[in-house]
Amino acid sequence: MTTLHGEYKVIGGKLVAADLSLADGRIATASINGDFFLEPDEALEDLNAAVAGLSADAEHRVIREAVEQGLRPEAELFGVDAFAVASAVRRALGKATTWEDHEWEVIAPEPMPIALTVALDEVLTRQVAEGRRKPTMRLWQWNEPAVVIGAFQSLANEVDPEGARRHGINVVRRISGGGAMFMEADNCVTYSLHVPSSLVDGLETAETYPFLDEWTMDALSRLGVHAFYQPLNDIATDQGKIGGAAQKRVGAAGLLHHVTMSYDIDADKMLEVLRIGREKLRGKGVASAKKRVDPLRRQTGVSRAEIWETMMTTFEERYGARRVELDEATREEAEQLARTKFTTPEWTARVP
Repeated sequence: MTTLHGEYKVIGGKLVAADLSLADGRIATASINGDFFLEPDEALEDLNAAVAGLSADAEHRVIREAVEQGLRPEAELFGVDAFAVASAVRRALGKATTWEDHEWEVIAPEPMPIALTVALDEVLTRQVAEGRRKPTMRLWQWNEPAVVIGAFQSLANEVDPEGARRHGINVVRRISGGGAMFMEADNCVTYSLHVPSSLVDGLETAETYPFLDEWTMDALSRLGVHAFYQPLNDIATDQGKIGGAAQKRVGAAGLLHHVTMSYDIDADKMLEVLRIGREKLRGKGVASAKKRVDPLRRQTGVSRAEIWETMMTTFEERYGARRVELDEATREEAEQLARTKFTTPEWTARVP
């Protein structure tokens, strides 16, 4: 009988491991072990009994609840909890993964139309979900001024069409939710993570944001920027908000996570194009958007290209990633999707 092994290390806590055997699609035996503390000793039998008998396809929530209900009332776990035990079990079953379980790739920024950039979000994440591509971090670079609105935003409520025409702004809608992104050339630092959903197995949505961007905080720290997350999806420093994140599940096994951080935004022009910006400022009693936008250029003193390089290097060092070029087959697939979806009025104005 094959034994399956999985481990989970609690941040600031202890390691828990799960050694399992399977029979007929269920967990036949379970040995939960590690350097945690548990009182009384006999409660270890409760942990093993709670896991044994569960389906090999049991969701993280089901395993967690089984552990919580299976422990005797007087039992106390120190250094780990039911979430950690469930995570170790899911990893043993191959349902949950760590950063180290994957071979990562990095796609460097390449100037391209904004519709193609947005289409690549869907194409690359679908490829990861279907096992046709390794998990990937991709930096954006666009060759036209643009506004990228969220999947569920009203086009009319977000964008002033006269302002967009006057400034030559191309408006596209992305597949993820969240707010509008004002994206002139060189004014933002944007990246996408195309990952298997197994990487965030068991995490609540609010927890996935800082988890997936931990490396970004490392990169910003190397640039002298001490950033932190403000729930749900804002990245800030002590000088104010610098960016935000958005996500979209793609297929049964893919997750798109992307972040836009302001580098050097023309705030006056942004207010002529984005209606929502005016309302946000009015609600806060702020006269000028310049008081809300806190560009990375001011905080780092370096070029956007230097920020890109720091981010790619940080990601490579943390996760053993390698840089690759976008292959032609994927480019063609994304170009087709851009033509048939992301440049069409039906998609852009899906919420009028």
